[in-house]
Amino acid sequence: MVTLAIDLYRSATTHPAVIRAGRWSLRLATRLLARALNMPEPLLHSTGAFVVAQVQATEARAAKTLCPFRLLRQFWTRRRTGR
Repeated sequence: MVTLAIDLYRSATTHPAVIRAGRWSLRLATRLLARALNMPEPLLHSTGAFVVAQVQATEARAAKTLCPFRLLRQFWTRRRTGR
């Protein structure tokens, strides 16, 4: 039963009509968002790429500071120095 569902999903997502409908809905959403923000579509794409890059850099910095080994090293260093 599960394999039948997986096969159905794969065939539906690779069907040309589904792909066309997905692309059409993505273009429509982009146009509607650009109109709502009163900006041209190319600027909306550029801004989106910039935001994604900023969020990715922030997440990388946060992940680096929350690294378990780094936190453990800081803990032991503070414990030895008495801070």
